[in-house]
Amino acid sequence: MSTRAVPPPPPSRRSRLSPRRLYGEGPLHSVLLAATFCLAGYAGVRLLDGDTAGVLLWFAGSAVLHDMVLLPVYAGADRALRAALGPRTALVNFVRVPAFLSVLLLLIWFPLIARRTERRYEAAAGTTPDVYLGNWLLITGVLFALSALWLLVRALRSRAGRRSDTKVRSSAPH
Repeated sequence: MSTRAVPPPPPSRRSRLSPRRLYGEGPLHSVLLAATFCLAGYAGVRLLDGDTAGVLLWFAGSAVLHDMVLLPVYAGADRALRAALGPRTALVNFVRVPAFLSVLLLLIWFPLIARRTERRYEAAAGTTPDVYLGNWLLITGVLFALSALWLLVRALRSRAGRRSDTKVRSSAPH
């Protein structure tokens, strides 16, 4: 009997040329990625049709603002949250998700929340921007309350699961 390892059989020609082997993902992924690039290209062409220099300046400014200001702020906030929670790092997402959604809503609706609108907004919308700050705070509170409720449900399920595990187990014969 030989102790040498037997080399694996060479891959067939078909398996060498499979999309997953060449690309790393299935063909649907590559089609969707190509469609996304086409859509982004179309949006870029439409966007740059007017004030090209202004749009490019806005993109460069937003990239610098994100990398130099926002990234250190939310990385520091995440580090502080992890330090405050200590060994219970599984709880981080119960704060991250509602905070992310709240900040996203703030960024989207900032001009209305900060009441930085023109008079024509009130004429077009038929309402004043006075309600947006209260609504955003209410939505933020509801998001955190739902997250806390979900955490409570998970904790109760986990506790009930542990309790039933100890009741079901019979003592092992010695």
